[in-house]
Amino acid sequence: MTEGYGEGEALTEEFSAAEVNALGEGMHAGPQKSKKKMAIIIAVAVLAVLIVAFVAAFFTARWYYQDKAAPGVTLGNVKVTGQNASQLKSTVNHEIKASTVTVRDAKGHKVKATLADLGVKPNVNQTVKDLLNAKSGNDLVKVNPFSKDHVPLAAQTNDLDMQSYLTKQFVASDKQAVPSTISFDGGRGVFVATEGRGGISPQSTPVKRSISTLIADPGQARNVSIGYKNIDMPVSVANANQAANEANRRLNNPIVINNGDAGSFNVPGPQLASWIKPNVNMGKGVITLNYDKQAIQSYANSEVPKQLNQDMVSQVDVVDDTGKVLATMTKGVNGVKVKDADSVANQVYKALSDAQPATIQSPADIAKFDVQQKKSEYRVVVDKSSQTVSVYKGDQVIRTFPVCTGASGGDETDSGNFFIYLKYRVQDMRGLNNDGSHYLSPGVKWVSYFNGGEGFHTASWNYGGIARGDPSNVGSHGCVNMYEADAEWIYDNCPEGTFVQVVGNQPSGPVR
Repeated sequence: MTEGYGEGEALTEEFSAAEVNALGEGMHAGPQKSKKKMAIIIAVAVLAVLIVAFVAAFFTARWYYQDKAAPGVTLGNVKVTGQNASQLKSTVNHEIKASTVTVRDAKGHKVKATLADLGVKPNVNQTVKDLLNAKSGNDLVKVNPFSKDHVPLAAQTNDLDMQSYLTKQFVASDKQAVPSTISFDGGRGVFVATEGRGGISPQSTPVKRSISTLIADPGQARNVSIGYKNIDMPVSVANANQAANEANRRLNNPIVINNGDAGSFNVPGPQLASWIKPNVNMGKGVITLNYDKQAIQSYANSEVPKQLNQDMVSQVDVVDDTGKVLATMTKGVNGVKVKDADSVANQVYKALSDAQPATIQSPADIAKFDVQQKKSEYRVVVDKSSQTVSVYKGDQVIRTFPVCTGASGGDETDSGNFFIYLKYRVQDMRGLNNDGSHYLSPGVKWVSYFNGGEGFHTASWNYGGIARGDPSNVGSHGCVNMYEADAEWIYDNCPEGTFVQVVGNQPSGPVR
């Protein structure tokens, strides 16, 4: 019994130890799982913060660079990140000024040339646009500072101008090889060819390579050496005549610009000619035509608004007592303000390049004119057939006066519808007779003009003509001669804006 008890006691003690070990393991596992869970939570939180920070930084950068050069954008060796349009323009101009080519020959002659000297015409505004638009295809790429974009100078080259400059600097005038060229003859209004000659010419290939390098990477000072060669006439007269014909074909195709309303104008031929830039290709012996897009843009920005903008003018209709429109005193004009001159310039450039006529409508804001009514209490009818003036109120004649209208033979009073627009109590009248001599009628009373220099007025010197109704020989210079009391009645009772109708046929003799 004693031995059995001892064995049982040992088993009990072993089981208790196992339980204790298991319990200990459970107690250690709980805190470890909690630590792992906490670590995951912290990692997720940090990741979320980083994502939020990244998104915020992205949108902030996109907003900041919306009107500035993006990170990683360069012009030549200059980083332009963060520069706005005005700053970029200064940078571009600085780099253009710093771009030079020092040209030497074997005899020790040298010259330091600018891009302009060498026939290069930089387009500063276009270069600024290119810098601002660099990396604009993708917002993520645009704000990424590790993404690079190298922007070249926007420019036009002219081999003829470059060769002419080098030749002038390095070759005596009597030894120069001169290509046949074309130029605009303002007197004749056409391009004409000028024959060239053979001679000595600088070898310009090294200079061309330097120009290409400076356009790609402006802001450098480069050095080149040149030699010489004997050449025939670089461009034949036949090729020059062909180029002149191509240029004249463009002058013969009209380019009309309108504002979508009543305004339009033709671009003058000499203006078109100023945009056509002949470019001599010395290697191929031909003249090609380039077109000055920058000059076209400047013209469009200046001339299109000047020619096509319109101030709105209210229409003024003269009406009688019943509201019936008698006539339009002032014709209404829509207000027009043109816009987007660059789109007009682009279309002009295309028409010129394609040698096609074009009618181009400028985008514009149009304000429709309003209509105002002006009441005319009276309607005055001048009847040349009866040599009378009748005053109507509505359809009823209230006064009729004998008159003498303009003399036959070139001074007849004009027929048509008019309005009294200017009045004088007394005026000295001056003018020309049909024979070219001058006349003066001093102190003319009760003058009411209705058509240029034609009007109602007292004519004491022609009372006989008024009495007879005879304008055939003794009429006026176009005015309506009246007795003083009658002219005064018109002056007093017919204000400016009164409707005047001149009707009937010129009589060949007295009508009374």
